[in-house]
Parts: sequence; structure tokens; C-alpha cells
Amino acid sequence: MPTAQHCVTVIHETGLHARPASKFVQTAAGFDSEIRIGRPTDGETVDAKSSIQVLSLGIEQGEDLEITADGADSGDAVERLVELVENDFELEG
Repeated sequence: MPTAQHCVTVIHETGLHARPASKFVQTAAGFDSEIRIGRPTDGETVDAKSSIQVLSLGIEQGEDLEITADGADSGDAVERLVELVENDFELEG
């Protein structure tokens, strides 16, 4: 099963909270791969398709977020989620 991983810095002023977290989870849910996120420094990861788990991380502006996906569409999933974070949670298309 293919695995993809990438680290990205959260630039949104509120971090990965409320609206940004909702957009992140909705985007992740559009992929078949298992997707997990967390801080690269502590090794704790959560299910990126669970709003409660994503919010539980408490990711703040300026923190790094590691995104890992396992599955047939893992590369596309990680690419799309990195793009979402880099574009301040605004995606076109």
C-alpha cells in the first residue's frame, strides 16, 4: 500500500481550529486513504477525518503539521491537504 508524508507549517491566524479544522476534515474525508496528522516533534497522530481528534491536537499558527496517508490515493491526499494548509484553508476547484 503506497504511503505519502509531508510536513507543512500552519499559517492560519487561529491555527487548526473551528473553520480551518472543518475544511481540513472535509477535504481528508474525500479520499479513500487512511490519513493521520500530528506534530512531527512528538509522534502523536490522530485521524484526519475526525473533527474531534483534529481539534484535540490544538495546532497553533506557526506550528508544523505532519500529514501521513496510506492507501491508493495517498499521494493525491497529502498533496491536496498540504495545498489547503499552504493556501490558508482556501482551495479552488
